[in-house]
Amino acid sequence: MTNKTYDILKYIAQIVLPAIGTLYFALAGIWHLPYSEEVVGTVTAVDTFLGALLMLSSANYKKNEKGE
Repeated sequence: MTNKTYDILKYIAQIVLPAIGTLYFALAGIWHLPYSEEVVGTVTAVDTFLGALLMLSSANYKKNEKGE
């Protein structure tokens, strides 16, 4: 994975997905939009999975930097 790809995915995981989940949850409460728990649960699950993949990628990168 390139540094640029990693940085983009990290931004999505840390900023974009939590913001989308929060926005939908807030608007669903105000406007009675459907499936608020399902949408937010799905966004959170995807975000958690992406975070785990990025953590593994980072650990592998650091391990290779040390020459282990």
